[in-house]
Amino acid sequence: MSTVDLSKYGIKVKNVLRNAAPSVLYEQALARGEGEFVASGALAARSGQKTGRSPKDKRIVDSAPSNADVWWGDVNIRLSEKTFDVNKQRAIDFLNTRDQLYVVDGFAGWDPKYQIKVRIVCLNAYHALFMHNMLIRPTADQLASFGDPDYVIFNSGLFPANPLTNEMSSSTSVDLSFEKKEFVILGTQYAGEMKKGVFTIMNYLMPKQGVMSMHCSANEGKDGDVSLFFGLSGTGKTTLSADPRRALIGDDEHCWSDDGVFNIEGGCYAKCINLSAENEPEIYNAIRFGSVLENVVYDRPTRTVDYTDQSITENTRCSYPVEYIPNAKIPCVGGHPKNVIFLTCDAFGVLPPVSKLTPEQAMYHFISGYTAKVAGTEMGVKEPEATFSACFGAAFMVWHPTKYAELLAKQIAAHGSQAWLVNTGWSGGGYGVGKRMSIKHTRAILDAIHDGSLAKAATAADPIFGVHVPTTCNGVPAEVLNPKNTWADKAAYDDKAKHLAGLFNKNFAKFADRASDAIKGAGPKL
Repeated sequence: MSTVDLSKYGIKVKNVLRNAAPSVLYEQALARGEGEFVASGALAARSGQKTGRSPKDKRIVDSAPSNADVWWGDVNIRLSEKTFDVNKQRAIDFLNTRDQLYVVDGFAGWDPKYQIKVRIVCLNAYHALFMHNMLIRPTADQLASFGDPDYVIFNSGLFPANPLTNEMSSSTSVDLSFEKKEFVILGTQYAGEMKKGVFTIMNYLMPKQGVMSMHCSANEGKDGDVSLFFGLSGTGKTTLSADPRRALIGDDEHCWSDDGVFNIEGGCYAKCINLSAENEPEIYNAIRFGSVLENVVYDRPTRTVDYTDQSITENTRCSYPVEYIPNAKIPCVGGHPKNVIFLTCDAFGVLPPVSKLTPEQAMYHFISGYTAKVAGTEMGVKEPEATFSACFGAAFMVWHPTKYAELLAKQIAAHGSQAWLVNTGWSGGGYGVGKRMSIKHTRAILDAIHDGSLAKAATAADPIFGVHVPTTCNGVPAEVLNPKNTWADKAAYDDKAKHLAGLFNKNFAKFADRASDAIKGAGPKL
């Protein structure tokens, strides 16, 4: 643990703990009332009013030359340099009122060729511990020679933005300037904003170097075969990539370069709702000393966490170092993927549990990014609702989605990867009627993908979506593979399938002018 001079940022606080050990951060969090020990040894903290990301409050500074690259719109909302400066000064002024601050210096990206240096300046010990887990932790020698960071995150989330300031939509503001290489957080203590801020930065920098940045998890088999799992929060990226028979490369954010795949992060950020030792033993056992639990409910006398309790939020979370997963691969790098798996949580219950995709279908579904927003992942979402999020992570994409799709298509073609669409959503009916897909069946599907048997299985083309549906899969009843067979009312299934196909077509229309005829032709047919 050391100190650092922050005066060049206008911060005058002298008592600054830099890269403090987890035990020190525990002591300080407990002393400052930021959290409590729970029975497993983890630190349990609350993020206040905000228990999820606030994407409508995210802004990117409209400044040259980066503004020529940004996909402006509802995802990347413009912010003037002047307003950024106002918000930054507000954050700095509040930091200067504190008696002590925390700095975490770490890396993003396990491949040294593409790695960047990130500095976190924050108010809370629990936020420092969170980013200690989520960034790649430097060795003592690396910390001594760290020098100036490439990007700085100023987290003054305890203090609100002024909603009367021009371009503000609320008292929450999450602002990024690529020219100043700074990121400012006001009005939210949800720790995930820092993590996703780093991801957004990498999503801008990596494509400039011809590297595909991805919202996905990754693991590796004993023979070195790598699988990618794309999907939004709640679709199963973290759960399904934590496989005891495969080495975990990472659970959420990766890049695919000409050399292979590398993780961006040094830790994992798992959803905890309904977590159990039986269904997700690797994640369950990772929640121990050094981990940060966010917004969970626990029994006061015993400090035992009730993972089924969603009275604070359904978006309960845990942050822990990647090495807390027993079979994590360190360093977190791998070869070129053999399988690319798109995870979707279909709230309508009409997509097959698994589909084999052609390269054109892979691009169509990647650009579409269909899933359901799962309750709690974002503020205001109370139950699953159909959504399309380009690249299975539009909220973090800086370039136009076709930029990422072109990079993915290039890599799939160069390395012969097979793409799959796996539905972890509903079967036997839509939300409220059917049931969530059995995790046992989903794991059996992934086993069949990894052992190569599913690639050899006979398939039947879905009459509406056109995807190739395997007719057999070890460990999965044949009737489950065809979603229509699981519905009692077959006519209702047809109606829902046509409705969803219409939503696909309507959504894709906004990308059609930049998509090839082959990709446009890979969508549903009505």
